[in-house]
Amino acid sequence: MPDQVLKERADALLALHVPGNPVILPTVWDAWSARLAVDEGFAALTVGSHPLADSVGKPDQEGMSFDDVIARVKQITAAVDVPVSVDLESGYAQTPARLIEGLLEAGGVGFNIEDTVHSEGGRLRSATEHAQLVGALREAADATGVHVVINARTDLFLRQDGDESDRVDRAIARLAEAAAAGADVLYPVGRHDPDTLRRLTSELPLPVNAIGLPDQDDPASFGPLGVARVSFGPFLQRALSAPAKEMLQRWV
Repeated sequence: MPDQVLKERADALLALHVPGNPVILPTVWDAWSARLAVDEGFAALTVGSHPLADSVGKPDQEGMSFDDVIARVKQITAAVDVPVSVDLESGYAQTPARLIEGLLEAGGVGFNIEDTVHSEGGRLRSATEHAQLVGALREAADATGVHVVINARTDLFLRQDGDESDRVDRAIARLAEAAAAGADVLYPVGRHDPDTLRRLTSELPLPVNAIGLPDQDDPASFGPLGVARVSFGPFLQRALSAPAKEMLQRWV
């Protein structure tokens, strides 16, 4: 994909992140699901690690190799003409330069990076370590001339890390460090009650990504909470599996 196209798509993706008027990024896993979403009018997509791994019979949490991920993402970006962000989990034990190189080679213009290190037994990076990684990724991306959209994620809520009483405070502090290091979007992954989500969006310094249940949540509920981006994680794929099972059961 030409560098100019990548630059334009990266800039377009970043511009879609408006607090209070969130961009909805359907989480896709192959060319079919990507085309399905784009045909319905969505302006950008994200590739989820969990549904992507499920689609090839691999476990999530870096059960796929980085090269395999890039190969699958290439199929997706070849099928659609919109910006695509990719869940790069905790980095697949690759260098920042290689992560950016592979992402752009595959036609992706944004990515998630989380603070759980799957290649090292699932340990949690310290806030400073995670921020340093974000900074190194920003430096590697900027060297290409493409403003790759970095979505810095923390798993504190997903892991139920530490005491619940100060978990929001710790998540805000952790993500603020990532913001200062060069992130564009912040992702306190998990399902949050409205008060918690409103606090996260009001106290964090950058646009916030929330997770939505495509078959249950009200799309209009996220904007008033200050959210700038909604993605589906594995939940679109899971929601589609229920009616598919019903149809198949008729034929057993």
